[in-house]
Amino acid sequence: MLSPSGVRLDPVPVQRPALDWKPHAGLKRLRLFAAQAMWWVLSIGLVVALWELVAALQLIDPMILPPPHLFIAEIQEQAQFLLPRVGVRRIGANFVALTAIVASLQRVVIGLALAFVTALVMGSLAFYITTIGKLTLPTVTLFAPIAPVAWIPFALVAFGIGDGAAIFVVFIGSIFTLTLGTVNLMTHVDQVYINTARVLGASRRQVMQHVILPAILPNLFVIMRLNLFGAWTGVLAAEMVGVNTGLGTIVMVGRQMMNMNLTFLGMAMIGLIGYLLDAGFGLIQTRVLWWKSSAQV
Repeated sequence: MLSPSGVRLDPVPVQRPALDWKPHAGLKRLRLFAAQAMWWVLSIGLVVALWELVAALQLIDPMILPPPHLFIAEIQEQAQFLLPRVGVRRIGANFVALTAIVASLQRVVIGLALAFVTALVMGSLAFYITTIGKLTLPTVTLFAPIAPVAWIPFALVAFGIGDGAAIFVVFIGSIFTLTLGTVNLMTHVDQVYINTARVLGASRRQVMQHVILPAILPNLFVIMRLNLFGAWTGVLAAEMVGVNTGLGTIVMVGRQMMNMNLTFLGMAMIGLIGYLLDAGFGLIQTRVLWWKSSAQV
C-alpha cells in the first residue's frame, strides 16, 4: 500500500491479546454441588458402614436398634408407601410417604412464614415506638424460653386435632425468638449508616425502611434458619400427639406397634427432609441476599 507521498507502507500485524478462558458460572455451581454431594455421601456412608459393622458383630440388638438395611426394607412391607399421590390417607400402619412429607412441610412453611412476618412487624414497632417496646418486650422475653412442645396441650384444646394445632405449635415456638432477634439486630445497626442517612435528609421513617431493615436482613435470615430446626421438631411432636398425618405419625405408629423398623424409617425420613429443607432455605438465603458473600480464611 502506498502513502500520498509515494512511499510504500507495509501493513503492521495487530497483536490481539489472548483471552483467558473462564468456566461458565453454571459449571462452577455444578462442580460445587458435586463436591458438596460427595462429602455428604461420604459422611453418611461412614455412619451407615459403622452402624452395619456394629450390627454384624452382634454388638447391638437389631430388634431394638435395627441397622439401615433392615428399616429401609420396611418399605417393601408398606403396601402404598411409594404411591405417587398426595392426600391418600394411611390404612392402619400402611403410610403414603408423599402424603406424610407434604403434610409436614406444609405445616412448617405456613407456621414459619406467619411467625416471620408477625415477628418482623412486632419487632419493628417495638424498636420504632418506645412505649410499645417497653410494654411488649418483657412479655415476649418471658414466653421465649417455653419449648414448643409445652404448647401442644393448649393447641389441641384451642384448635382441636388437625393442621391448626400443628401450625400453631410451629408459630408459637418461633415468633418470640424471632421478635427478640429482630429488636436486638435493629438496636445494633451501625450508627454510621443512620447518621449518614439523616445528614442526607432522610426522615425517621425512611431511615427505618431504607437503612435499618435492609441492614438486619442477613442476620435475621440466620436466626430464621436456626429456628427452622426448632419448628421442624415442634411440628413432629405435635403430629405424634394430635394429628393423624405427617412424618411424626409414622414414628408414633411404629412405637405403638413396637415396629422399630417403621420407627427408624420415619426417623430417617425426618432427618433427610430436614436436611433438604435447610439446604433449600440456604439457597433462598443466597438468592435473596446476593450481595452478602461468605467469609474465607
